Amino acid sequence: MSDDKVLVVEDDEGGRFFLSEFLKKEGREFEIAKSGEDALELMRSESFLMAILDYNLPGMNGLDTFSRLREIDAGIEGIMITAFGNKDLAMDAMNAGVMDFFNKPLELSEMRVVVRRAWDRAKLRREVETLRAENRRKFGLDRLLGSSPGVQAVKEQIRMVANNDVSVLIQGESGTGKELVAQALHYMSPRCNQPFVKVNCAALPADLLEAEFFGYEKGAFTGAVKQRRGKFEMASSGTLFLDEIGDMTAATQMKILRAIQEGEIERIGGEKTIRVDIRIIAATNKDLERAVEEKEFREDLFYRLNVVGIHLPPLRERTEDIAEIATHFLDVYNGKFNKEIQSISDDAMQLFLNYSWPGNIRELENIIQRGIVLAYNDKLEKEDFLRVYPSLGNNIPDPSPDLSLHDNVEAAVAWTEKRMILEALKDENWRRQETSDRLGISRKSLHNKMKKYGIGE
Repeated sequence: MSDDKVLVVEDDEGGRFFLSEFLKKEGREFEIAKSGEDALELMRSESFLMAILDYNLPGMNGLDTFSRLREIDAGIEGIMITAFGNKDLAMDAMNAGVMDFFNKPLELSEMRVVVRRAWDRAKLRREVETLRAENRRKFGLDRLLGSSPGVQAVKEQIRMVANNDVSVLIQGESGTGKELVAQALHYMSPRCNQPFVKVNCAALPADLLEAEFFGYEKGAFTGAVKQRRGKFEMASSGTLFLDEIGDMTAATQMKILRAIQEGEIERIGGEKTIRVDIRIIAATNKDLERAVEEKEFREDLFYRLNVVGIHLPPLRERTEDIAEIATHFLDVYNGKFNKEIQSISDDAMQLFLNYSWPGNIRELENIIQRGIVLAYNDKLEKEDFLRVYPSLGNNIPDPSPDLSLHDNVEAAVAWTEKRMILEALKDENWRRQETSDRLGISRKSLHNKMKKYGIGE
């Protein structure tokens, strides 16, 4: 039986007959209760989109009944009818959330319009709630894999913070899952039905960030052929996720601070002040406290962002989670690549446990993908992973008899190059321009090599 039903609460036999015939002609499924107590009993065992209630019922009146129905299902719509209505009663009904109020005898055409409107509104409300529940499932805590104490502490922080409309700063190394945490905070919050807008502060040149954040008016600069809203406007009523916040210039930091403090922005080339209501979630793989001490990041902006701080532990500090995470990716990419690999061998898993995982979960995911794509058997062995990812070895990998001299040399070079990049990134506190200067390569080349070796954002 469908959940899309109407609950009729009417003690008068003539009224019940009239509403029954009306709803049959409208093609609605319905159940009938003769009292408020009977209605509550039905409501506890079945689902209804809306209720049509007589006010004058034996025992509990219609208005009290509707209030109790709302305690069971806050989304149910209500229509109240009575033979003894007055203005005060109608106002009380509206204040209780009743959609409309009719005096007997009922006007059929007007009743039809209101019932259809209430039905459509209840359907929409249910669809929104279903979408909200789906987003909670899709973007919730289940995506944060692992049961180690560090992960459990992060999940508990998210539960505590999500419903509090405060700024959150997520810190952790690249590949630890900072965006997953930001999404969980948003979709578990009261803003979950509003936009979640991401800006990668490291991916855009400094001179474009202001336009990206605040938008611009037509003709504001060469190439501004039409008006464009910025990310602050797009995120209004929702959440703005500032990824890699530590890569912003001092000038951009100042403008972001003003927008957060004042809750308002102006488009480039515009004169109108635009109010924005957003929650800020920021993330970085840098040590922002150190950056503040070194005058590379504004102290006042840091405290604005860091109302609540969440630190994600690196994978090497929670090795007990590696088997669960690896098995999860095995299942995911078996399905994606139409493979039927059954398991990862104990030797291969031990290889994972001994590795330092500089790229964290993103690097592990990358390795599992490679292993699945190039696997020959239904079990992934240690040799399978070393063949496709020599860096898993503690030292420069031994030459493989299955590879040519050229390929063995390339594998050793790749291992050494990745190690050099990682060491330079850590020494430069993950500042890309300084790292590329140190290595003597362009920033674009550094970006490409980080992508190649699974050293993510």
